Amino acid sequence: MVRKLFQRGRGKPRHPKIEAFIQKYNIPREYLSVNRKSVTRALLVGLFIAFIPMPFQMLAVLAVSAFFRFNIPIGLAMCWLSNPFTMPPMYYMEYLTGCHLLGTPPLHDIEMSVEWFKENLPTIFVPLYVGTFFYSFTVAPAVYFIVNWLWIHSVKRERREKSKGV
Repeated sequence: MVRKLFQRGRGKPRHPKIEAFIQKYNIPREYLSVNRKSVTRALLVGLFIAFIPMPFQMLAVLAVSAFFRFNIPIGLAMCWLSNPFTMPPMYYMEYLTGCHLLGTPPLHDIEMSVEWFKENLPTIFVPLYVGTFFYSFTVAPAVYFIVNWLWIHSVKRERREKSKGV
């Protein structure tokens, strides 16, 4: 099930212009392949970076791709988890988690203005990044292991069903 979700369209030839682009720029196949290792690594890296409040998250995913071979489009899509609509609740959740882990009381009179953030940045910076690293180091690996497990078990189930049907 999980494997088939990611492998739709597999076996179909790529568009000739895409093949020419891959050949011209010598793009490794791992950057576009859809297999268990490539997809789960992409989920891990993309989600890990998505939780970090920083600009240019997509560039960070691309920079990491040189060290960990994974499916680039899936990794980039995962870092879109933090978009302008989801950033405020995500970062507030991370801030509250950081405050809880550090044992500090959170600020309750939050304003969505640049002046407020300039005044309170020293106060919110450490709890925000403690919460950020908590979610980056727990949620991203959890998703990695869950998808990996689901993928393996869907392949096993598919093989069992195939062997029973033969």
